[in-house]
Amino acid sequence: MTAVSDPRTAECDALIQRWLDTGLDEWTRQVVRRTFDPATGAPYWLRRARELDFDPRDITRHDQLTAFGPFPLDTLRSLDPTELVPLAVPRPLIGRMWDTGGTTGTPCRVYYTPDMLLHRGAWRRWSFVTEGFESHRTWLQATPTGPHLIGNGTWEASELHAGLVYTIDMDPRWVKRLIREGRLVEANEYSVHLAEQIADVLRHGRVDYVNTTPALLQVLARRYPDLVADLRGARLSGTQVSPDLYRDLVTALNGGICGRSYGNTFGNGAGLPAEHDGEILPYVPNYPQVTMSVVDLGDWSATVSYGAPGQVRLTVLHEDLFLPNILERDQALRYDTGSDWPSDGVANVRPLQITNTAPEGLY
Repeated sequence: MTAVSDPRTAECDALIQRWLDTGLDEWTRQVVRRTFDPATGAPYWLRRARELDFDPRDITRHDQLTAFGPFPLDTLRSLDPTELVPLAVPRPLIGRMWDTGGTTGTPCRVYYTPDMLLHRGAWRRWSFVTEGFESHRTWLQATPTGPHLIGNGTWEASELHAGLVYTIDMDPRWVKRLIREGRLVEANEYSVHLAEQIADVLRHGRVDYVNTTPALLQVLARRYPDLVADLRGARLSGTQVSPDLYRDLVTALNGGICGRSYGNTFGNGAGLPAEHDGEILPYVPNYPQVTMSVVDLGDWSATVSYGAPGQVRLTVLHEDLFLPNILERDQALRYDTGSDWPSDGVANVRPLQITNTAPEGLY
């Protein structure tokens, strides 16, 4: 295949290098001072500052962000998302609002500025390149759509990685509702419906890569093993991929690439190569705007030792969105990135607890 010049390649590569060269404490100071600037800060945080017993602008290190306590996610179910955006961003704002999956109730909503979308997209493209996904190929985006940020992968694969992208319709909230109500037969029927949509595209043989969730690729591999085996690769996004499932999917892909990412509407992590025959599945956060810690289940402020399990604590440090200490519904191992990465990673991510009232469904 003849290489075609991609004008976004150099831009994305330069951004990644600049971010990796940025000190985390330096970045923390920059974001906090922008967020809490009395004249141009974020309206929500300026109100919160009046309730705090410290001046946020005195914070100088990333580890001091625990002073804010866990971020109350319920706030994001009713708050106007624009109130989290510093007034330094010119009004009126334009662009997209994005929703969480609504696993535990009304979805949380956040606004992404163009710079935030580019940050996420540049790291996604970095993942594509490091995992071996070639540019100028054809993708099928078989993920949640509509208000879900993962659906923005169509732009990431097409515009930032110079590809063509097919899509399907997918509503993960419907599956979760069916599971909550005990309608498991119907939930299975919906999974089959999604697999049939995917197969309809793949049968024509024009697709090189599929971007989907581990659970949905598993359904597809069981129903249409030949179509999966013919792919050049698949990229898995979600929270549920155990070592056993990962090995099964690698086998199903029959030599094709099996890439991974972990994250949600708030922040993402890129998959690193699997270790010890898939027993360790590590991820690194989209630094420096996203950091991940693994904390003790009994003390959210205490980081566990490397290799130990705990709850994932996420901090969002975009210049235009500050969300400290989000306690995720996921558990993981704390992963030592050594000198290869400027922050901790996580490994073997899985839901903290799965119940009928909080199902993960096709994620």
